[in-house]
Amino acid sequence: MTKVMHRSLVSSPVEAVGGDGLHIFDKSGKKYLDASGGAAVSCLGHQHPRILDAIKQQADKIAYAHSAFFTTEPAEELAEFLTGIAPDTIQKVYLVSGGSEAMESAIKLARQYFCETDQPARTKIIARRQSYHGNTLGALAVGGNEWRRKQFTPLLIDVAKVSPCYEYRHRNNGEIEEEYGLRVANELEEKIIELGPDTVAAFVAETVVGATGGAIPPVSGYFKRIREICDKFGVLLILDEVMCGVGRTGSWFAFEQDGIVPDIVTIAKGLAAGYQPIGAVLLAQQIYDQIKVGTGFFQHGYTFMGHSIACAAGLETLKVISEDSLISNVIKQGDELRSCLATCFDGHPHIGDIRGRGLFQALEFVSHRDAKDPFKPSRQFSAKLKKKAFESGLICYPMSGTIDGVNGDHVLLAPPYIAETQDIENMVNTLRKAVDETLNQR
Repeated sequence: MTKVMHRSLVSSPVEAVGGDGLHIFDKSGKKYLDASGGAAVSCLGHQHPRILDAIKQQADKIAYAHSAFFTTEPAEELAEFLTGIAPDTIQKVYLVSGGSEAMESAIKLARQYFCETDQPARTKIIARRQSYHGNTLGALAVGGNEWRRKQFTPLLIDVAKVSPCYEYRHRNNGEIEEEYGLRVANELEEKIIELGPDTVAAFVAETVVGATGGAIPPVSGYFKRIREICDKFGVLLILDEVMCGVGRTGSWFAFEQDGIVPDIVTIAKGLAAGYQPIGAVLLAQQIYDQIKVGTGFFQHGYTFMGHSIACAAGLETLKVISEDSLISNVIKQGDELRSCLATCFDGHPHIGDIRGRGLFQALEFVSHRDAKDPFKPSRQFSAKLKKKAFESGLICYPMSGTIDGVNGDHVLLAPPYIAETQDIENMVNTLRKAVDETLNQR
């Protein structure tokens, strides 16, 4: 009997004992192809020698030094690297231990910024339905994942929600992509006016929606209009790239492909490729400057923020991605993944949409392709698919509640950046087999 309180209290997880590249091995010797990088985390695969060496070298120097007293070389170098690849307006980095901490920090940072600029009435946050921003109470309140929020709703702050940019489900017949993007973006302006422009602090969104919706990219022009609206009303734009950032979509930051720059952006999962827990908040210089000339202190902090070993792992991860031209491989193999999915599932009666960017792709399942009807929740399609795929030696990321928190199913694929064409073909073929077996299961 385990003494660990695992995620499920009614079943025990398989014990992992090793990893190599794109594969994980359990204690029985079974090999699993990691087609989702866990949760879009293991971007360099498993047991990368350079990352392991960087961790060991830093451990030999110093492991922990409290950030209230000390900084460390890897923390400084990591921040320098991140600001070097970020747009010129983003010049400061706040280092934390993961995505939820990053989002919690971003929300507090926005609030303190308006306190420092003598706008204390700006207390309201606007976010989107069917989003996910983390599991702390603040991040959960901003998120729109209804399944995760439901039982904790009485504990959450009130956050206004607008529609997600979800073209497959919400673009009207006869409406071109740009028209749809403007229509859904303009909901933000309407909501700001409804709440009172002087009361809104920030708008929060995932640049490319991750787990809750399944690799949903914004349509052309959507975020440019969002940026215009935020500028018009003095609202901070916070982009959550915890899952889709650090090269995952084919550029260091997903927002680069939308031609905009946020005021604050969060990253985490791929930042140290899973070798250490780490996250970061990147912020505009003007936000930093305002707090510096005001109280001169960010009223926030975590015990393990800027942890030296985590920073060393993060820094080496970024160096490997850069020096090995892995973002180019993300683009190349992302095209290959999209092509393989299209070929393998072309005309499939139960595949409604294939979408994503780079090595961040998803399939949305339907009971009737033409009508776009989802499977009934009672069928538990995603849970059964996850089990079938795992039995076949494939790690993928199926989720239910895609459409509204209850209805809809999708599967997310986010393989490591080191994936080669044969790996892509193997994962798609294994997924097809698991999908067919799940569909045949009643």
